Amino acid sequence: MGVLRLRSFSEGKWSEGSGQFTPYYSAVNGDVVAEIGSGGKDFKVMVEYARTVGGPALRKFTFHERARMLKALAQALMAKKEELYELSYSTGATRVDSWIDIEGGAGTFFAYGSKGRRELPNDRVLIDGDPEALSKGGTFIGHHVYTSLQGVAVHINAFNFPVWGMLEKLAPTLLAGMPAIVKPASATAYMAEAAFRIMVEADVLPEGAVQFISGSTGDLFDHLTCQDAVSFTGSAHTSLKLRNHPVITRESVRFIAEQDSLNASILGPEVTPDAPEFGLFVKEVVKEMTVKAGQKCTAIRRALVPEGLMDDVEAAIKVRLGKTVVGDPRLENVRMGALVSRTQLDDVRSKIADLGSVSDIVFGDSDQLKIEGEGVDKGAFMSPVLLRANDPWQAHAVHEIEAFGPVSTLMPYKSLEDAVALANHGKGSLVMSAFTYDSSAAREMVLGTGAFHGRMVFINRDCAKESTGHGSPLPALVHGGPGRAGGGEEMGGIRGVKHYMQRTALQGSPEMLSSVVNSWLPGAPQPTGKTHPFRLPFGKLEVGYTLETASREVTLDDIEHFANFTGDTFYAHMDEEAAAANPFFPGRVAHGYLLLSFAAGLFVEPSPGPVLANYGLENLRFVKPVSPGDSISVKLTVKSKSPRNEEYGEVKWAVMILNKDSEVAATYELLTMNAM
Repeated sequence: MGVLRLRSFSEGKWSEGSGQFTPYYSAVNGDVVAEIGSGGKDFKVMVEYARTVGGPALRKFTFHERARMLKALAQALMAKKEELYELSYSTGATRVDSWIDIEGGAGTFFAYGSKGRRELPNDRVLIDGDPEALSKGGTFIGHHVYTSLQGVAVHINAFNFPVWGMLEKLAPTLLAGMPAIVKPASATAYMAEAAFRIMVEADVLPEGAVQFISGSTGDLFDHLTCQDAVSFTGSAHTSLKLRNHPVITRESVRFIAEQDSLNASILGPEVTPDAPEFGLFVKEVVKEMTVKAGQKCTAIRRALVPEGLMDDVEAAIKVRLGKTVVGDPRLENVRMGALVSRTQLDDVRSKIADLGSVSDIVFGDSDQLKIEGEGVDKGAFMSPVLLRANDPWQAHAVHEIEAFGPVSTLMPYKSLEDAVALANHGKGSLVMSAFTYDSSAAREMVLGTGAFHGRMVFINRDCAKESTGHGSPLPALVHGGPGRAGGGEEMGGIRGVKHYMQRTALQGSPEMLSSVVNSWLPGAPQPTGKTHPFRLPFGKLEVGYTLETASREVTLDDIEHFANFTGDTFYAHMDEEAAAANPFFPGRVAHGYLLLSFAAGLFVEPSPGPVLANYGLENLRFVKPVSPGDSISVKLTVKSKSPRNEEYGEVKWAVMILNKDSEVAATYELLTMNAM
């Protein structure tokens, strides 16, 4: 592989940098892998292009259409994954390390593509919650909605996961309808550029949706506004510098940070050396030290152990570390590759020296190591290093300094309260794990330390085989943490999408707001017609269209028959005296599910037609009991519609069951699939 001269992608075109080119080296053999130019980019033009071309183009698409784009991009990346794997070896990553980065990144796109179609409407406005009544007569209501920000998302990524780190930010951003400018860490920018190039060549996204910066960000921040967002992953030092940029402050630019994190793992106080959780804890600590050579923002930096088990845990960890083969990541027997660069190696060695001043190195030597492979003398390899701090409350450095490599510190705790306090002493982290079979201890940990950690994972014998482990952020869960970890939040399913949207409170008439949110709201008109709505194809159903049914009497015989037929002989339906003594009932009443069944009988049109399937109901509420001799009728209203494909779409119906006095007895939302 020759030296790659990395390019930027701006205004739909690739271009090389200018001026002095900086070389970046293979972590394995020290050869030059890539060069990046120092200048030649007009950041004001990039920002304006994103705002005026990319943003409007993306916002024309619905959530479902954007979700399909993510799926197509993921497929394109997976089709060329072997090219990325080959390139990734130069970063020092093993095949397993790269799987997390490459296929984990594509998996995030797949996950958001799926969630976007399942959990978001096929619309460009996202409703937040239920309408709020603001007037006595119901003619003035409030509602919250999310709409896409009309700026650009600037993504500044770290070196350790150049593909996943880029994609986990892009997925919610693009789904939200916001264009992005991606700035990867220079040390592994060749990986990010290769993945980005695959996405561009897939020709899936509209023009201007994404741009890419190789090199520095120059004066990029000078051109940001309140409609823009910055998502940063990296060191606390750089985060602080960027967060305090005068434009970020003046324009109230959204700033999401994920930075240094001294993550902790706790071995439960009840665990003994022969308990399954003991072995699981030891295995996880070693895995987090060696996967990606410990260069993970979620790695276990502080391993907290009951003081009586310190020697046992230390011995067990050392045995497993002793079996770890370090060397050329291409070799099948190698379990830990290199750090990303010699510069990073020097930094980790320096941090180990600082940690060693307050703790003892009990395994490993950062300066001496047997390395497997040929021609790796100039690589950035080091041994895993385990430290032991016997007095963690005096060893302040272990709670302040993160050695971003294969380094972890073992420390004792005296009680569960002591463990919780030590975990919190890290001043905020991305993740804390606990290996315990005691659910009461787990609850105490959540109550005591949950506020200090963005994610908590409890691993024991029941879930270990299927657990994703301590250090794996997942698309459905939030990734971020308070305090030292940056105070930001990424992913988290649809929660992450909302970071790139604005929530707005709307006020107006039910009719007006129904039109705005494209969903029928209580109080809005409910036009009726001669055609039964179940006879109308999806395309001809209008939101708000309503069927008002005839009425049906509910008799005592109906109630008793239903009770005996179903086996539901609850006293409120069968015992007049007992039911009358209940504060909620006037006497014997109809089953709620009997009302649902009778309601379906009133509104269902039985002939074959556009309604293909009833696949559930939501938000069921029984509002007022129905007594024997009362009658019920139904109002069935088209609440919203969402196309699924060219053949059918989802219809959500607002169902209202009324008694003979037109009082609401029950409400729910019916879900059907209807042919186009």
